[in-house]
Amino acid sequence: MMIVIQTVFFKQPWSSWTDRHTHTLAPYVTKLRIIQTVKLIIPLHSTLMIGLRADLPGTWELLVANAGIATMHTAVTRFNTVVLLDRTNIGPTRKMLRPGHCRIDPQDPLLKRDCYAHSALFDPATGLIRPLMILTDTWCSSGQFLPDGTLLQTGGDRDGVKKIRKFIPCEKTSFCDWEELEEVELAQGRWYSTNQILPDGSVIIVGGRATASIEFFPSRHGGGAVNFPFLAEAEDTQMDNLYPYVHLLPNGHLFVFAKNRAVLYDYTNNKVLKQYPKLDGGPRNYPSAGSSAMLALRGDHSSATIVVCGGAQFGAFIERNTDTPAHGSCGRIEATELTAVWEMEDMPFGRIMGDMVLLPTGDVLIINGAEAGTQGFEMASQPCLYPLLYGPDEPVGLRFMTLNPGSVPRMYHSTANLLPDGRILIAGSNPHYFYKFEAEFPTELRIEAFSPEYLLAEKANIRPTILELPEKIHYGGGFDVVVTTELPVVGIIEVNIASAPFATHSFSQGQRLVKLAVSSAVPDAVGSYRISCTAPPDGRVAPPGYYMVFAVNTGVPSVAKWVKLL
Repeated sequence: MMIVIQTVFFKQPWSSWTDRHTHTLAPYVTKLRIIQTVKLIIPLHSTLMIGLRADLPGTWELLVANAGIATMHTAVTRFNTVVLLDRTNIGPTRKMLRPGHCRIDPQDPLLKRDCYAHSALFDPATGLIRPLMILTDTWCSSGQFLPDGTLLQTGGDRDGVKKIRKFIPCEKTSFCDWEELEEVELAQGRWYSTNQILPDGSVIIVGGRATASIEFFPSRHGGGAVNFPFLAEAEDTQMDNLYPYVHLLPNGHLFVFAKNRAVLYDYTNNKVLKQYPKLDGGPRNYPSAGSSAMLALRGDHSSATIVVCGGAQFGAFIERNTDTPAHGSCGRIEATELTAVWEMEDMPFGRIMGDMVLLPTGDVLIINGAEAGTQGFEMASQPCLYPLLYGPDEPVGLRFMTLNPGSVPRMYHSTANLLPDGRILIAGSNPHYFYKFEAEFPTELRIEAFSPEYLLAEKANIRPTILELPEKIHYGGGFDVVVTTELPVVGIIEVNIASAPFATHSFSQGQRLVKLAVSSAVPDAVGSYRISCTAPPDGRVAPPGYYMVFAVNTGVPSVAKWVKLL
């Protein structure tokens, strides 16, 4: 079937969006200031967007052609390196361990003597990749940074199901590697669980396959797991309660979402304080593979908004139906309101396995995934190559902007992480049990970066550079940030702090962005400005640890500097 359409090209800032979508071509046509029009005669389906690519915001670049491993977990360290992590029972990778450091495992059905790396440390500045040694299986595990910058890594499959691991990052010129703890382990096996750092710097580990409980690291009250019946109540015949979405609210309680339900959870007293209304649109968690983010905390930091987008239709996983269309609906809820209800809207595309990344500006990037099927090995089709920009401050129906598409399908086991320079690191995609390069969607070893429109060359003259920032800031305390820009500052420069989450399976565990209270930028010297800032009030708003600090001038962020909040 062929159609003739009038295609309209636009370039206009968020603030001037009006009458955003037409009814029939909502994903593709935005009625704003018309730059040019062309007529296209093309087949129906996703090829509709091919002629628009050059006019859509955002740019792509290949960082590494062959990383050696297909990462299913990624995390950015305070030294601007990136931990890449796969699983140990994948068989041979394309990256060797250091000579003399093979893994010996008589129980491994594939490689009893394994000299291949299943984890690596990547330096985006140089492209260098150094193999790391992981001993136990990290398949579908979880992670979170501790206050001292250590990456805590928990659970997995087989010999890793109760394992706790640590990676203590180091300077690029030093050597650091994984440490597998021997003196302590998880109280219960945890496969597909979620980690969240808490206000006191400890970590709560929530759920897992056939594990309707929580536990803490370090352990509390003598250790052991604590029953959390909500997770069992949310389970269905295809699970759909795995990798629950866990967000720490500024009131100190947890918003926990599984399948299509959410609760306000007092983890200290193991008490569900509130049941939120069910979210329409089908299951949203693994294996049905939507995504979720808590929007930037701002103002007095007392309110929090949660967004949950996409997902697979129920039954697609059980039936192994790769062609079942994904959902395109998003629910948004003011989680700290007494009478919170879901506000619904639709993305331009149905999407499963999308990653939601908080940008330094407070907007949200939705990237990766597919338009049909479900999570699981070889269970999805129709890769969704088009990122979306979600503008939280726009009215419902006007929040999504379609961005420049990539060319690499990023399906099951792909990740997305914010880098300190404002780019988004895109890695992974292995929809096969082993590495498989001759397939419709092959095992993907390339690492890319996506640059949002704020990194355009024509905006470089308003991009601030941070000249001065303390290494440590204290809760509720004041501190100054000194920045410089090419053009004079005309307005308020935001100072926003972003956590470094653990990204896996379409959810960034511990992801957080806090907009600080700031003064107007005051000229400090020739071409520089001093901004007075107030640190977050307590660990409920921002748990202790290392954060990327971005100065944002008229929607354009600086390269971040790291600060320790305590």
